[in-house]
Amino acid sequence: MMITYHCFWLLFWVGQPHQSFSSPLSKRTRGFPEKEKVLELSGNNRKEFTRSKRSWMWNQFFLLEEYTGSDYQYVGKLHSDQDRGDGSLKYILSGDGAGDLFIINENTGDIQATKRLDREEKPVYILRAQAINRRTGRPVEPESEFIIKIHDINDNEPMFTKDVYNASVPEMSDVGTFVVQVTATDADDPTYGNSAKVVYSILQGQPYFSVESESGIIKTALLNMDRENREQYQVVIQAKDMGGQMGGLSGTTTVNITLTDVNDNPPRFPQSTYQFKTPESAPPESPIGRIKANDADVGENAEIEYSITEGDGSDMFGVITDKDTQEGIITVKKALDFEKKKLYTLKVEATNTHVDPRFLYLGPFKDSTTVRILVEDVDEPPVFSRPAYILEVKEDVPINSIIGTVTAQDPDVAKNPVKYSVDRHTDMDRVFNINSGNGSIFTSKPLDRETLLWHNITVIAAEINNPKQSSRVPVFIKVLDVNDNAPEFAMFYETFVCENAKAEQLIQTLSAVDKDDSFSGHQFSFSLAPEATSGSNFTIQDNRDNTAGIFTRKNRYNRHEMSTYLLPVVISDSDYPVQSSTETVTIRVCACDRRGKMQSCNAEALIHPTGLSTGALIAILLCIIILLVTVVLFAALKRQRKKEPLIISKEDIRDNIVSYNDEGGGEEDTQAFDIGTLRNPEAIEDNKLRRDIVPEALFMPRRTPAVRDNTDVRDFINQRLKENDTDPTAPPYDSLATYAYEGNGSVAESLSSLESVTTDGDQDYDYLSDWGPRFKKLADMYGSVDSDKDS
Repeated sequence: MMITYHCFWLLFWVGQPHQSFSSPLSKRTRGFPEKEKVLELSGNNRKEFTRSKRSWMWNQFFLLEEYTGSDYQYVGKLHSDQDRGDGSLKYILSGDGAGDLFIINENTGDIQATKRLDREEKPVYILRAQAINRRTGRPVEPESEFIIKIHDINDNEPMFTKDVYNASVPEMSDVGTFVVQVTATDADDPTYGNSAKVVYSILQGQPYFSVESESGIIKTALLNMDRENREQYQVVIQAKDMGGQMGGLSGTTTVNITLTDVNDNPPRFPQSTYQFKTPESAPPESPIGRIKANDADVGENAEIEYSITEGDGSDMFGVITDKDTQEGIITVKKALDFEKKKLYTLKVEATNTHVDPRFLYLGPFKDSTTVRILVEDVDEPPVFSRPAYILEVKEDVPINSIIGTVTAQDPDVAKNPVKYSVDRHTDMDRVFNINSGNGSIFTSKPLDRETLLWHNITVIAAEINNPKQSSRVPVFIKVLDVNDNAPEFAMFYETFVCENAKAEQLIQTLSAVDKDDSFSGHQFSFSLAPEATSGSNFTIQDNRDNTAGIFTRKNRYNRHEMSTYLLPVVISDSDYPVQSSTETVTIRVCACDRRGKMQSCNAEALIHPTGLSTGALIAILLCIIILLVTVVLFAALKRQRKKEPLIISKEDIRDNIVSYNDEGGGEEDTQAFDIGTLRNPEAIEDNKLRRDIVPEALFMPRRTPAVRDNTDVRDFINQRLKENDTDPTAPPYDSLATYAYEGNGSVAESLSSLESVTTDGDQDYDYLSDWGPRFKKLADMYGSVDSDKDS
């Protein structure tokens, strides 16, 4: 089997002979290229074992930009070894600019450029070439890719990043001080030749500034450049490509450089002496004149601070600095008097506030001048003895009473007489008046402290010979209080009393106020009016703290009988003279619930009921249910009881114990329920604790002298104890019942009448009369009985 080799050759020629370059052509005539530039091509119908024939393409070819010829620029030729010259093959070109910028002759494979190429727009074009069969349309060779690179020429001049640069540098800077850096760029290819190599030079601005040729940094080139002599400089910088060689292209830019100020100039007064005049009537803080020290610097370097260093008027005058104009303003500090002093001399100093130590060698940055001030005489208005007057007057003072005096004098040498008047704009009601000759102020209308506490009026003093010369003074008149107002209720009271109210129930607390002023505090007293003292249904209780309480006097009120009560209350103060007033409190009778909350105050509400609310019906239903449950539980418990309780008497001593302290068990009987006191003393051997009280509250029974044994009582108690101990239904405590046994230990022994039936004949009560008047009643009772029996 024969192996067929197909070759697809790409042949390129570049333009005219004078525009061709040796590099690609030398590669083209040297046989096979290196391995990395080999392109392997294979046919369409080859089997897997078919070996492809090697071919190559140049990775990069050059065409000159900006071609100026009239014909199309020839690029190269595309050819396949299967081309027999019979026109059966067709060459196709695709890729960047194919068919527009680059065209191919489909029969011969010649490639041409139709337009001028600009490397700055696109430096590289990637194209693909292919040969196909015209009849079948199938490719006879694999598609091959090649690159066309546009070769640069020096067709772009350097361009600065800014058309105009603005920069600044301090004046008096050292040589070589950095000012600004300018930058220019060249659009040409920096990797080919010197087309993009830029060099900087200065065309205008010497000898003041210089520029570094490679970096474009502008520096100062002259020493001691003074802003006060020249502030603005214009420098022209040129950037040239081709390394600055002949034939290179260039561009320029303008740099405007400003010298900034430094404090290298001290302030200087243009005059050694200044003179000003001021009238003696000039008020404090008023300006007299301005002085200015010149400083050639600007901004904060020209800021000046003025001060008075010495002089006979340093305490009378001051100087401040006008921050806008840097002038010193001479002002008045104290009132001037022509009659006392007519001329003042000051020494004023001007100093820079921001001093640069580098320039101290130029001298002190301050200067001084002399200021003379002449005081002019003026006709001054009258002067009051005080800047303001404060007067006090009682509110009950009679009309035309003098309350105080103001005085004013003419300060001039002439001492013109003065007349006084009240500025009626400050006393529109003409409450006060003044004596025009001596300045005595008196009242012309009654005063009322409660209406107006302070009266602020203005008094005018004017010269009689020259009324235009006048002055004013404020007079503050305080009206003092007298007790001329009666106290009254602090508020309107809406009071009600419940129909189910009880006696001595508080229904309202009253308080009072007084328009008068009290230095020690108000003390009010409350009482019922005399006409309401008797027969009133309510009482007043003074709480002694300026409040009082209204209390009910009876139980229950009936709004159908009396729906409203009027209660007159007298309120008195404690000042002199005592003032009192009668205030009436209206009390309505209202229906209330059990908590005392008012429900209705109209009598018709009960006569014409409107029905019960839903809440009331629910409450009634709940009460009925609870009552039924209680009855059922009570009945169930009653059935379960098999025996009556141990003690059913209403006089059960567990619940009802009444002590009269008239007989007792004797002086030694201190245990109320000590069973041992009812027993025979010989029977107290068990010493058992009681079960009806807490054990620790018990006391051990005392042993008392033996008395004669009472077997009836002992047997009775033992029998009852045995019954209780054996009774399964007995409660868990001992039930105690006494049967008039009085105990023992009393000096008088038993006074009970239980034994009088059997021992009456043996008793002798004559000793009762010997016990004194306290037992006289008993002696009469028992003594009379004996006498009757004897009779």
